[in-house]
Amino acid sequence: MNSVSMDRIDKYTIIIHPSGAMKVPATLFVSDKIKIEEEAVKQLTDAACIDPDSFVFATPDIHTGYGVPIGSILASPNIISPSAVGYDINCGMRLLSTPFLLKDINIKKIAGAVAGLIPLGEGKKNLELTETELRLILNSGFDGMETILPRFNLTADSADFDILIDDRQRIEDNGCLSGNAGALPLRAIERGLPQMGTLGGGNHFIEIQEVIEILNKKLAEDFGIFKNQVTVMLHSGSRGLGHETAGYYIKLAANHLASRGVTPPNKQLLYFYRDSVEAEQYINAMNGAANYAFANRQVMTMFVRKAFGKVFGRNLNSQIKTVYDVTHNMAKEELYGGKPYFVHRKGATRAFDAEHMEGTPFKETGQPVLIPGSMGTASYLLAGTEGAEKSFYSVNHGAGRVMSRKQAAGKKGKPGLITDKEFKNAMQGILLICGNKSRIKEEAPQAYKDIDAVIETVIRAGLAIPVAKMRPVAVLKG
Repeated sequence: MNSVSMDRIDKYTIIIHPSGAMKVPATLFVSDKIKIEEEAVKQLTDAACIDPDSFVFATPDIHTGYGVPIGSILASPNIISPSAVGYDINCGMRLLSTPFLLKDINIKKIAGAVAGLIPLGEGKKNLELTETELRLILNSGFDGMETILPRFNLTADSADFDILIDDRQRIEDNGCLSGNAGALPLRAIERGLPQMGTLGGGNHFIEIQEVIEILNKKLAEDFGIFKNQVTVMLHSGSRGLGHETAGYYIKLAANHLASRGVTPPNKQLLYFYRDSVEAEQYINAMNGAANYAFANRQVMTMFVRKAFGKVFGRNLNSQIKTVYDVTHNMAKEELYGGKPYFVHRKGATRAFDAEHMEGTPFKETGQPVLIPGSMGTASYLLAGTEGAEKSFYSVNHGAGRVMSRKQAAGKKGKPGLITDKEFKNAMQGILLICGNKSRIKEEAPQAYKDIDAVIETVIRAGLAIPVAKMRPVAVLKG
């Protein structure tokens, strides 16, 4: 990292000063406990080369991504970048609370019931939407739920529709962005038709968790969280539909820049100028894919409720509540200093304070923030605070990798850095259900940063307030 000028201004903040082609500084929220890849820093400084009116940040889970690092924020009034959003548009997290203590449930039965309803892994299919239904979801997101859920027997009675009202107000942007199905490529539509209600592969997961520590009693009570409670966390996105959409617009962005004679900072970091027709098309398509992801997580929520009901022999829908649903891998227009910015959060999540949550159930508490670790380590529930203004109200979405998937699991017969024994030891006491056993070590706990060190940075940098800590007791992965 000798090529950049970096200053640690406090224990949890580093500034990279403009040099070379950089137009603005870049801020990293990291402690000296957290490893930073040189390539990730290079990608971050590339993001600072685009727009002299922009702001560039990195969260403590920063690691190398496509075009920009995963765990980065690019806020610009002048450009929108599909590369700085990523391929899995609105990959996000949802936390569900239950009324149960861990001792009250049979983990194996619950996990098996969930896995029986939600296909795990890449390329899987579940609910087959009609094209009319899919276009409704792409245009209106959560607001299309009342149309599709009854057809698939995911609403039992009128009370279930009351639950949907509560769910809606506990989803970022109410799960409904201004999308346009007509802006998505045909292949995205084709891939989206059969994949509603599927988890996906990679780092996507469903975890059954136990709350092991309450870190803020008042906020935990406000969020419906208590000690030894069973919670469920979902991590999934826009599936093949989002991937096709991103790929289409990344290629279009390359042509857009070439037509203007612009050479991007790196060949993967592609963008549209705000005033272009292509930018408007991408926003409509991105929002449509995000709506699909919101709907997908809602359908999986209904399946989780159905699984609990199946095991307990009664309808438990009203007792399994959405705590919050947060998006990452998105660009949204937000006002800062009275000026509109496209805030790209890639592998980062919004963390609004109480003032920004006016009109929601969180106007007194700030936005719930979900930060999982790896499948063998703890996850955290936090709340947004006014201190997060320094990062444009953004924090990381997870622990962040320290090994690539190939490094962790190996390739073409060559062993990876993590042995079978090491993986088994890391998963002691956790029920694991996976769709692809040959690749599961790619997601081993050892492949990720220390979640406690990452959370320490978030808290000490003043970006969020800790509320509760959960440990996994069952993990479902592709």
